[in-house]
Amino acid sequence: MSMLSEFKEFAMKGNVVDLAVGVIIGGAFGKIVDSVVADLIMPFIAWIMGGKLDFSGMFLILGKVPEGTAQTLDALKKAQVPVFAYGNFITILVNFIILAFIIFIMVKQINRLKKEEPVVEPAPEPEEVLLLRQIRDSLKK
Repeated sequence: MSMLSEFKEFAMKGNVVDLAVGVIIGGAFGKIVDSVVADLIMPFIAWIMGGKLDFSGMFLILGKVPEGTAQTLDALKKAQVPVFAYGNFITILVNFIILAFIIFIMVKQINRLKKEEPVVEPAPEPEEVLLLRQIRDSLKK
């Protein structure tokens, strides 16, 4: 069997194709969650807290800043100043928590919608069979 045919057999297995589809959908779903966090949740939280709340602008400068460099994360990174960008981490963490919660709800709903096969109880034995067993058992004694 040639390597090409082995690869074709591997790539066409159902699990590999399902995984590829899952990764593609997951990437698109991640973008949706990013938008939900950035465009819907964070502005609402900022409104509740009474001001602008932007985690992505939170950072700690770890090195010397060249003169004339703006104190923004993008400008500092372009100037190759080491920065501890913990705000970015907070944003990604919030995205992950929301994504995990949404996936939890989806899996819970899918499991609820799956039809569980009812447990079929065995049919009761006819009374004649029960009587014959009793007779048999009494004859054995």
